[in-house]
Amino acid sequence: MAALHEKHLCSSNITISAVFFDLDNTLIETRKGDNQTCRKLAEELTQEYGIPEDVSIKITTTYLKLFRKCPDNVIHALDAWRITLWNKALGEKYAYLARKIYERWLYLRYYYLTLTSDVVSMLRQLRLKYLLGLITNGPSNAQWEKIRKLSLEQYFDIILVSGDLPWEKPEREIFRKACRFLNVKPDKCIMVGDKLETDIQGGIEAGLKGTIWIPISDKPPLLREDLQPDFTINHITDLLSILNRGPNAPELEDSSSNASDGS
Repeated sequence: MAALHEKHLCSSNITISAVFFDLDNTLIETRKGDNQTCRKLAEELTQEYGIPEDVSIKITTTYLKLFRKCPDNVIHALDAWRITLWNKALGEKYAYLARKIYERWLYLRYYYLTLTSDVVSMLRQLRLKYLLGLITNGPSNAQWEKIRKLSLEQYFDIILVSGDLPWEKPEREIFRKACRFLNVKPDKCIMVGDKLETDIQGGIEAGLKGTIWIPISDKPPLLREDLQPDFTINHITDLLSILNRGPNAPELEDSSSNASDGS
Protein backbone atom coordinates (compact mmCIF):
# COMPACT_ATOMS: atom_id res chain seq x y z
CA MET A 1 0.00 0.00 0.00
CA ALA A 2 1.14 3.55 -0.57
CA ALA A 3 0.18 6.40 1.73
CA LEU A 4 0.50 9.28 -0.70
CA HIS A 5 -1.75 11.85 0.97
CA GLU A 6 -2.56 10.11 4.21
CA LYS A 7 -4.16 13.14 5.88
CA HIS A 8 -7.13 12.96 3.48
CA LEU A 9 -8.49 9.71 4.93
CA CYS A 10 -7.01 9.57 8.40
CA SER A 11 -7.63 12.99 9.93
CA SER A 12 -9.55 12.69 13.15
CA ASN A 13 -12.17 15.24 12.07
CA ILE A 14 -13.05 13.43 8.83
CA THR A 15 -15.73 10.78 8.60
CA ILE A 16 -16.09 8.61 5.51
CA SER A 17 -19.74 7.78 4.85
CA ALA A 18 -19.60 5.91 1.51
CA VAL A 19 -17.19 3.80 -0.51
CA PHE A 20 -17.60 3.59 -4.30
CA PHE A 21 -16.13 0.68 -6.25
CA ASP A 22 -15.36 0.10 -9.89
CA LEU A 23 -16.34 -3.39 -11.11
CA ASP A 24 -13.98 -4.80 -13.75
CA ASN A 25 -10.40 -5.48 -12.65
CA THR A 26 -11.21 -3.95 -9.28
CA LEU A 27 -13.93 -5.88 -7.52
CA ILE A 28 -13.53 -8.79 -9.90
CA GLU A 29 -10.40 -9.61 -11.93
CA THR A 30 -12.16 -9.59 -15.28
CA ARG A 31 -9.10 -9.57 -17.52
CA LYS A 32 -7.45 -12.40 -15.59
CA GLY A 33 -10.69 -14.40 -15.42
CA ASP A 34 -11.37 -14.06 -19.16
CA ASN A 35 -7.82 -15.20 -19.94
CA GLN A 36 -8.22 -18.21 -17.65
CA THR A 37 -11.55 -19.04 -19.27
CA CYS A 38 -10.08 -19.05 -22.76
CA ARG A 39 -7.05 -21.10 -21.73
CA LYS A 40 -9.30 -23.73 -20.20
CA LEU A 41 -11.63 -23.68 -23.19
CA ALA A 42 -8.73 -24.13 -25.61
CA GLU A 43 -7.72 -27.26 -23.68
CA GLU A 44 -11.27 -28.60 -23.93
CA LEU A 45 -11.51 -27.89 -27.66
CA THR A 46 -8.48 -30.11 -28.15
CA GLN A 47 -9.39 -32.82 -25.64
CA GLU A 48 -13.10 -33.13 -26.43
CA TYR A 49 -13.35 -32.17 -30.10
CA GLY A 50 -9.95 -33.18 -31.43
CA ILE A 51 -9.12 -29.69 -32.66
CA PRO A 52 -5.33 -29.26 -32.95
CA GLU A 53 -3.84 -27.40 -29.98
CA ASP A 54 -2.52 -24.46 -32.00
CA VAL A 55 -5.89 -24.06 -33.74
CA SER A 56 -7.73 -24.19 -30.40
CA ILE A 57 -5.52 -21.45 -29.00
CA LYS A 58 -6.04 -19.33 -32.12
CA ILE A 59 -9.83 -19.79 -31.88
CA THR A 60 -10.11 -18.72 -28.25
CA THR A 61 -7.62 -15.87 -28.70
CA THR A 62 -9.60 -14.59 -31.68
CA TYR A 63 -12.85 -14.78 -29.75
CA LEU A 64 -11.42 -12.86 -26.80
CA LYS A 65 -10.16 -10.08 -29.08
CA LEU A 66 -13.56 -9.81 -30.77
CA PHE A 67 -15.36 -9.89 -27.43
CA ARG A 68 -13.21 -7.22 -25.81
CA LYS A 69 -13.56 -4.99 -28.86
CA CYS A 70 -17.35 -5.17 -28.79
CA PRO A 71 -18.92 -7.06 -25.84
CA ASP A 72 -22.47 -5.99 -26.64
CA ASN A 73 -24.54 -5.07 -29.66
CA VAL A 74 -27.61 -2.86 -29.79
CA ILE A 75 -29.24 -4.91 -32.55
CA HIS A 76 -28.74 -8.44 -31.20
CA ALA A 77 -29.58 -10.01 -27.86
CA LEU A 78 -26.52 -10.72 -25.71
CA ASP A 79 -26.50 -14.49 -26.29
CA ALA A 80 -27.09 -14.15 -30.03
CA TRP A 81 -24.31 -11.60 -30.37
CA ARG A 82 -21.77 -13.76 -28.57
CA ILE A 83 -22.71 -16.82 -30.64
CA THR A 84 -22.05 -14.68 -33.73
CA LEU A 85 -18.59 -13.87 -32.37
CA TRP A 86 -17.93 -17.57 -31.72
CA ASN A 87 -19.01 -18.36 -35.28
CA LYS A 88 -16.37 -15.95 -36.55
CA ALA A 89 -13.69 -17.24 -34.21
CA LEU A 90 -14.37 -20.91 -34.93
CA GLY A 91 -14.33 -20.40 -38.68
CA GLU A 92 -16.34 -22.33 -41.24
CA LYS A 93 -14.88 -25.72 -40.28
CA TYR A 94 -15.95 -25.60 -36.64
CA ALA A 95 -18.80 -23.06 -36.69
CA TYR A 96 -21.32 -25.83 -35.95
CA LEU A 97 -19.93 -25.86 -32.39
CA ALA A 98 -20.65 -22.17 -31.78
CA ARG A 99 -23.67 -22.48 -29.50
CA LYS A 100 -22.23 -25.34 -27.45
CA ILE A 101 -18.89 -23.58 -27.03
CA TYR A 102 -20.60 -20.33 -26.11
CA GLU A 103 -22.57 -22.04 -23.35
CA ARG A 104 -19.40 -23.63 -22.00
CA TRP A 105 -17.56 -20.29 -22.19
CA LEU A 106 -20.34 -18.58 -20.24
CA TYR A 107 -20.21 -21.20 -17.49
CA LEU A 108 -16.43 -21.07 -17.22
CA ARG A 109 -16.39 -17.27 -17.28
CA TYR A 110 -18.50 -16.94 -14.17
CA TYR A 111 -16.68 -19.78 -12.50
CA TYR A 112 -13.47 -17.77 -12.77
CA LEU A 113 -15.10 -14.41 -12.00
CA THR A 114 -16.90 -15.53 -8.84
CA LEU A 115 -16.13 -13.33 -5.84
CA THR A 116 -13.54 -14.91 -3.58
CA SER A 117 -14.42 -15.50 0.06
CA ASP A 118 -12.07 -12.75 1.26
CA VAL A 119 -13.73 -10.18 -1.03
CA VAL A 120 -17.19 -11.24 0.16
CA SER A 121 -16.01 -10.95 3.75
CA MET A 122 -14.62 -7.47 3.07
CA LEU A 123 -17.87 -6.23 1.53
CA ARG A 124 -19.89 -7.56 4.44
CA GLN A 125 -17.57 -5.87 6.92
CA LEU A 126 -17.73 -2.57 5.05
CA ARG A 127 -21.53 -2.60 4.90
CA LEU A 128 -21.65 -2.56 8.69
CA LYS A 129 -19.99 0.86 8.69
CA TYR A 130 -20.38 2.46 5.26
CA LEU A 131 -22.80 2.93 2.41
CA LEU A 132 -21.46 1.08 -0.64
CA GLY A 133 -21.80 1.98 -4.31
CA LEU A 134 -20.80 0.23 -7.53
CA ILE A 135 -20.04 2.59 -10.44
CA THR A 136 -19.07 0.86 -13.68
CA ASN A 137 -18.55 1.93 -17.28
CA GLY A 138 -19.80 -0.36 -20.01
CA PRO A 139 -22.82 -1.49 -21.99
CA SER A 140 -25.91 -2.06 -19.89
CA ASN A 141 -26.76 -5.68 -20.76
CA ALA A 142 -23.20 -6.98 -20.45
CA GLN A 143 -22.56 -5.23 -17.13
CA TRP A 144 -25.89 -6.18 -15.56
CA GLU A 145 -25.29 -9.79 -16.54
CA LYS A 146 -22.11 -9.75 -14.44
CA ILE A 147 -23.85 -8.00 -11.57
CA ARG A 148 -26.69 -10.51 -11.47
CA LYS A 149 -24.73 -13.69 -12.14
CA LEU A 150 -22.30 -12.75 -9.37
CA SER A 151 -25.16 -11.73 -7.02
CA LEU A 152 -23.57 -8.33 -6.42
CA GLU A 153 -26.80 -6.45 -5.71
CA GLN A 154 -26.89 -7.75 -2.13
CA TYR A 155 -23.70 -5.87 -1.25
CA PHE A 156 -24.48 -2.40 -2.62
CA ASP A 157 -26.79 0.46 -1.78
CA ILE A 158 -26.56 1.84 -5.30
CA ILE A 159 -25.34 0.39 -8.62
CA LEU A 160 -24.76 2.68 -11.60
CA VAL A 161 -23.92 1.39 -15.09
CA SER A 162 -22.85 4.05 -17.57
CA GLY A 163 -24.77 2.32 -20.37
CA ASP A 164 -27.99 3.28 -18.56
CA LEU A 165 -26.99 6.92 -18.12
CA PRO A 166 -25.99 9.99 -20.12
CA TRP A 167 -22.54 10.04 -18.47
CA GLU A 168 -19.65 7.69 -17.78
CA LYS A 169 -16.53 7.87 -15.65
CA PRO A 170 -14.59 10.17 -15.43
CA GLU A 171 -17.53 12.58 -15.83
CA ARG A 172 -18.21 13.99 -12.39
CA GLU A 173 -21.98 13.74 -12.73
CA ILE A 174 -22.03 9.94 -12.46
CA PHE A 175 -20.29 10.22 -9.08
CA ARG A 176 -22.54 13.09 -8.02
CA LYS A 177 -25.62 11.02 -8.90
CA ALA A 178 -24.42 8.27 -6.57
CA CYS A 179 -23.85 10.84 -3.82
CA ARG A 180 -27.31 12.35 -4.26
CA PHE A 181 -28.99 8.95 -4.20
CA LEU A 182 -27.21 8.01 -0.97
CA ASN A 183 -27.73 11.50 0.48
CA VAL A 184 -24.03 11.94 1.20
CA LYS A 185 -21.64 14.77 0.30
CA PRO A 186 -18.81 14.03 -2.13
CA ASP A 187 -16.23 14.92 0.51
CA LYS A 188 -17.51 12.05 2.63
CA CYS A 189 -16.88 9.46 -0.10
CA ILE A 190 -13.94 7.56 -1.58
CA MET A 191 -13.52 5.84 -4.95
CA VAL A 192 -11.69 2.55 -5.50
CA GLY A 193 -10.70 1.52 -9.02
CA ASP A 194 -8.05 0.23 -11.43
CA LYS A 195 -8.02 3.01 -14.04
CA LEU A 196 -6.31 6.33 -13.45
CA GLU A 197 -8.11 7.97 -16.37
CA THR A 198 -11.64 7.02 -15.26
CA ASP A 199 -11.82 5.99 -11.60
CA ILE A 200 -9.09 8.17 -10.13
CA GLN A 201 -9.53 11.21 -12.37
CA GLY A 202 -13.30 11.03 -11.99
CA GLY A 203 -13.11 10.75 -8.21
CA ILE A 204 -10.77 13.75 -8.03
CA GLU A 205 -12.87 15.91 -10.37
CA ALA A 206 -16.07 14.99 -8.52
CA GLY A 207 -14.54 16.28 -5.30
CA LEU A 208 -14.47 12.97 -3.46
CA LYS A 209 -12.48 12.83 -0.24
CA GLY A 210 -10.07 10.20 -1.52
CA THR A 211 -9.15 7.83 -4.33
CA ILE A 212 -7.60 4.37 -4.09
CA TRP A 213 -5.91 2.77 -7.10
CA ILE A 214 -5.47 -0.96 -7.81
CA PRO A 215 -3.22 -1.15 -10.90
CA ILE A 216 -3.24 -4.25 -13.07
CA SER A 217 0.04 -6.14 -13.27
CA ASP A 218 1.34 -4.72 -16.57
CA LYS A 219 0.88 -1.12 -15.43
CA PRO A 220 4.21 0.75 -15.06
CA PRO A 221 4.96 2.71 -11.87
CA LEU A 222 3.37 6.13 -11.52
CA LEU A 223 5.31 9.08 -12.86
CA ARG A 224 5.32 12.46 -11.16
CA GLU A 225 3.15 13.94 -13.92
CA ASP A 226 0.53 11.17 -13.66
CA LEU A 227 -2.70 11.55 -11.76
CA GLN A 228 -1.92 10.79 -8.13
CA PRO A 229 -4.33 8.58 -6.17
CA ASP A 230 -4.33 8.98 -2.40
CA PHE A 231 -3.41 5.32 -1.99
CA THR A 232 -2.16 2.51 -4.20
CA ILE A 233 -2.93 -1.05 -3.09
CA ASN A 234 -2.08 -4.50 -4.41
CA HIS A 235 -5.41 -6.20 -3.80
CA ILE A 236 -8.94 -5.03 -3.15
CA THR A 237 -8.97 -6.42 0.40
CA ASP A 238 -6.04 -4.16 1.32
CA LEU A 239 -8.71 -1.46 1.47
CA LEU A 240 -9.64 -2.64 4.96
CA SER A 241 -6.21 -1.79 6.35
CA ILE A 242 -6.60 1.77 5.07
CA LEU A 243 -10.12 2.37 6.34
CA ASN A 244 -9.43 0.76 9.72
CA ARG A 245 -6.40 2.91 10.47
CA GLY A 246 -6.50 5.57 13.14
CA PRO A 247 -5.27 9.16 12.65
CA ASN A 248 -2.01 8.44 14.51
CA ALA A 249 -1.21 5.14 12.82
CA PRO A 250 2.37 4.65 11.54
CA GLU A 251 3.23 5.36 7.92
CA LEU A 252 2.30 2.63 5.46
CA GLU A 253 4.92 1.01 3.29
CA ASP A 254 5.01 2.62 -0.16
CA SER A 255 4.43 -0.03 -2.84
CA SER A 256 3.09 2.15 -5.61
CA SER A 257 5.35 0.35 -8.11
CA ASN A 258 3.60 -2.97 -7.44
CA ALA A 259 0.35 -4.17 -8.92
CA SER A 260 -2.50 -6.57 -8.40
CA ASP A 261 -2.52 -10.01 -10.00
CA GLY A 262 -4.18 -9.12 -13.28
CA SER A 263 -3.69 -10.15 -16.87
